[in-house]
Amino acid sequence: MAVSGLDGSIGPVAHIHPPKIEYFDLDAKSNTDPKGQLRSVDEYRLTPTGLYMFRPLSGHPQISHFESWFLPKLNVRVTRQSWHPGHERDYDFYVDVVEITGVGSVWKTIDLYLDLIVRTGRSVTVLDTDELITAVQHNLITPERAQWALETTYSAVSGISAHGHDVVRWLTSSGCPTSWR
Repeated sequence: MAVSGLDGSIGPVAHIHPPKIEYFDLDAKSNTDPKGQLRSVDEYRLTPTGLYMFRPLSGHPQISHFESWFLPKLNVRVTRQSWHPGHERDYDFYVDVVEITGVGSVWKTIDLYLDLIVRTGRSVTVLDTDELITAVQHNLITPERAQWALETTYSAVSGISAHGHDVVRWLTSSGCPTSWR
């Protein structure tokens, strides 16, 4: 199956999958990833505005560890990855548009497809719009949830851009200050 682009071109259909769900157990210091794999977490830090997580990626060929902030007020997960030498990427932050819920010591995220790549001081790029559209077309999410995801994305892009393409400045000005290792 292929889809027609705005320019009339035919391209492959986005990968079809339901929203990815993750669980973060603060007491057990664990993270259950979307595939159901239980991962050890080195650090959780709960603040009035969100949850910080630092997790190594033992055995990963490219990434040594990553750290994320889960910020319910902004509906985003902001991640900074640390790369093994020779595998660095040309971006500083990866931002996921997510629904965040926290009950007691267990937090849950539902990833609504849209992601942002931020090159501090240079640019912000939206990814995976095709996945969001495909999910709506296949009734994996409602049009209302897709609209919410798009509005969240627009707000984040606008905020990051208005702060010189600086995620940390945007988060601070939005009342969600962060600190990183």
